[in-house]
Amino acid sequence: MIASQVMNRVATISANITLQHAAKIMSREGIGSLVLRKNGKAQGIVTERDIIKNIDRLYKKISTVMAKKLISVDLDAELEDIAQVMKKNKIKRVLIRGKRKKIVGIVTATDLIANADLLNEGLDLF
Repeated sequence: MIASQVMNRVATISANITLQHAAKIMSREGIGSLVLRKNGKAQGIVTERDIIKNIDRLYKKISTVMAKKLISVDLDAELEDIAQVMKKNKIKRVLIRGKRKKIVGIVTATDLIANADLLNEGLDLF
């Protein structure tokens, strides 16, 4: 199975919003991360963990706490490969690149677990 078969839409926002606003969006949409875009290009990612780590500073702009290193794979990446990327980088989310390297989706550790029966037997995810 490949990324395009299990990926979810990726929610994008402006880097100018506050952590509090980001938290409200995540809660309302039932998601754990937001990709920050500027001029149509992905600039970073903020996760629920980033918000928890900065819970006493919810007035801050998310651009000040976002992860700038975006880990991504192509639409046709195998789930086993995505699991290895997560393990290697100690992350729970991998962005999915479409044509022209544009971010088109996201695969989470939860998505991999939901499809664990399709992963190679004995693969150590984390």
